[in-house]
Amino acid sequence: MKKENKILIRDYSPRDYHAIAVLWAETGLGGPQRGDNQQIIEQSIAMGGKMLVATLEDGTLIGTSWMTFDGRRIHLHHFGISPKLQRQGIGRQLAIASIAFAKEKGYQIKLEVHQTNTAAIALYKGLGFQYLGDYDVYIIRSY
Repeated sequence: MKKENKILIRDYSPRDYHAIAVLWAETGLGGPQRGDNQQIIEQSIAMGGKMLVATLEDGTLIGTSWMTFDGRRIHLHHFGISPKLQRQGIGRQLAIASIAFAKEKGYQIKLEVHQTNTAAIALYKGLGFQYLGDYDVYIIRSY
């Protein structure tokens, strides 16, 4: 019988950054090539955003939910769980905590998800997210 891991969802701490960078590299969620670094995370938190992390009882970081605030809505970024622990309900717990933050602030929450990530799409739709339509997303990463 598989032992159930107790999951803790808590606010980001600067000491989490190294483990976050490892998780993001493992999942392809982010990294320096995308302008993701500790300074940007902490700056976004200071501007009204939030970073939640999911950990095992032993403190091992297994998930992130980075929410930025633009004064109009909450944007959910870099939402993911360690691949070896996916499909165990951890993402749902982290998503519910993320939605609670947006609800507490009183703003809409918006995210982008790759159209081939059907498991994530099912999770988000199951929690009430709605498809906005045929939008293409464009970005300038460096100047």
